[in-house]
Amino acid sequence: MENAHMMTSKLILSAAAASLALAACAAVPVAIHAQSAATSTRATPPPLPVGTCINMGNSLEPEQEGSWGGAPVDAADFARISAAGFDTVRIPVRWHNKSMETAPYTVDPEWMARVVEVVDMALAEDLNVILNSHHFDPIYSDPQGTAQWHGGVWDQIARQFADYPEEHLWFELENEPHDQLTHANLLDTLEPALVAVRASNPTRAVIIGGENWSGVDSLATLPLPDDANIHSTFHYYDPFPFTHQGASWTAPNIPEPGRQFGSPADLAQLQRDVAKVETYIERTGRVPFMGETGAYDRHVSTPERAAYHQAVREAFTPSGIGICTWAYANTFPFWDRQSGDWLPGMRAAMGLPED
Repeated sequence: MENAHMMTSKLILSAAAASLALAACAAVPVAIHAQSAATSTRATPPPLPVGTCINMGNSLEPEQEGSWGGAPVDAADFARISAAGFDTVRIPVRWHNKSMETAPYTVDPEWMARVVEVVDMALAEDLNVILNSHHFDPIYSDPQGTAQWHGGVWDQIARQFADYPEEHLWFELENEPHDQLTHANLLDTLEPALVAVRASNPTRAVIIGGENWSGVDSLATLPLPDDANIHSTFHYYDPFPFTHQGASWTAPNIPEPGRQFGSPADLAQLQRDVAKVETYIERTGRVPFMGETGAYDRHVSTPERAAYHQAVREAFTPSGIGICTWAYANTFPFWDRQSGDWLPGMRAAMGLPED
């Protein structure tokens, strides 16, 4: 890794510099108009080499790092992940409570420096990194009213990482659009962010997921910008009554405990969902990747979780997609912080060696 990519002391944009950067972004010609959901004649990018991927869940996306029962990330985590055979880490980051909501939308310099430090630790272990905006809460209830703020934050992120290797660091503009952020307004809402990114990173891979929490059905109507380096993603937590049983954050409709996975109906649904992805690939020429999948460990045993992961992997990977599991070490974990070891069967479920 080049030294320039490992420096955590890079200068953070000042408020004045951010204002100038945003002004410059407005002048950059970026083809933002949407391709239709129908087959496009534009050349499509090769699939991102996501491979086998794991999310650093409950780390940088809670209100404060390590809350929600998680722990601060350190270099040993990425060394462990790399040694286990994972190719990529997805790093969810909460930005809205670490930035000004009015122009120039300045990100807290200490927070930016921490994100840089975490990305550098992952890259140092030869892992690909998906860096995303996660839980930018106001954008879901007020997409248009939040779009410039969201774009101003992405301007700073993009400039911070502009010199990093494009082949190993990718940007995901917003996690799981939902509520008022739908396909009807998705591209208009993300336009300021994409324009800002393209001003400093004209060819870096940018990832966009669809409405309704980026479920697999969102691929059918997912609009994408007319940009040769845009990649699509979806999340897979089906059947939801199994993967989220007892999950309090799904209130008021908390799935009841006791649901098992593997019935003929479950396997038939899995095959139908694979067919939806294959239809999307055939129609668009794009190979999406699965940005999240998993089962909550509160009421689902480790062997049941491993069996679910194996079934999902074996069903979807023949289509050529990469899969990011949720998550590393908290809620849906693969690594057990208490025992200091990988949970049995979980790596094998993802096709990785267990030794």
